[in-house]
Amino acid sequence: MSTGERLRVMQSFGAPRPTSNPYVHMLDAALAADPGVEHLRFDRRAALVGRYDALHFHWPETLFGGATPVKRFVRRLFGTALVVRLRLTRVAVVRTVHNVELPDVDSRWERLLLRWIDRRADFHIRLNDSTPERSGIPSAVIPHGHYRDWFASVDPVPPVPRSLGFVGLVRRYKGVESLIACFRETSPRLPDWALRIAGNPSTGELADEICGLASGDERISLDLRYLSEEDFARAVMSATGVVLPYRFMHNSGTALAALSLARPVLVPRNEVNEALAEEVGDGWVSMFDGDLTAADLERFASAVTERPEADPQLDDRGWSLVGIRHREAYERAIRNRRAVA
Repeated sequence: MSTGERLRVMQSFGAPRPTSNPYVHMLDAALAADPGVEHLRFDRRAALVGRYDALHFHWPETLFGGATPVKRFVRRLFGTALVVRLRLTRVAVVRTVHNVELPDVDSRWERLLLRWIDRRADFHIRLNDSTPERSGIPSAVIPHGHYRDWFASVDPVPPVPRSLGFVGLVRRYKGVESLIACFRETSPRLPDWALRIAGNPSTGELADEICGLASGDERISLDLRYLSEEDFARAVMSATGVVLPYRFMHNSGTALAALSLARPVLVPRNEVNEALAEEVGDGWVSMFDGDLTAADLERFASAVTERPEADPQLDDRGWSLVGIRHREAYERAIRNRRAVA
């Protein structure tokens, strides 16, 4: 690889759709703007027979699943052919470790494909220092970019005074049920505060449960639907503070989105969130220990009554920097692969 050579790098995602993860949209744009990278979106035929220097996996399980048995079989057959191609060529494999564990899939065939990709990686990209490093696989931390540019076209919305919010997809592990229960306990001490839950529940059963838990407390309002990016941003901005009572949190795009929109967050205490609190500055990240309690909500309500003096410090998460750091990771991965091939 000569100095100044443009790297041909294929991503494991295709052209972003309106419903795609904003991370995919923003990374897609950052890589397309980097003059040192020829950015290739995923194409199955090109992945098998095309010419490229590196293949970058994000959520590889999305390549091998399908809604029907026939589609799943065809995609896993494709995955097997892709593995063969990667075994026989000098294509470097890069994997962004979005989650600590490999995805839990039902198919033994798919598990084998995912494990092979994990072992074959020439380079890992970690989103924070707390993501474990894999022995023998070089890695670098490239923080998740901010959302300031992503939401720049949304008109600002002033926060509703004395309001807390949960925004995002509603899943069991996110602890929305405990948030509602704890907020109800604050009634004697926060009688004039409001809680708004905005987002689409994963199941009808969960939606019914949330409605039942919120019933009878007029301070709680629900907006249980899929939120467009604009509606998401408005829901965040309309809150004085955003509460994310997750039972497990490693990389939270919602916390980063709220901070990008200049709204304080309450999150579980762990190494990742402690580092985030230090990074963004005083007053923006509050934490709770163990299970969320009413006292945690009361302390957070007190903390967000006054806005921090300085905006959240997110300069190190600009997407032009993210693009440059990815190019550097690709260069290292390609050198590693060519050194052993």
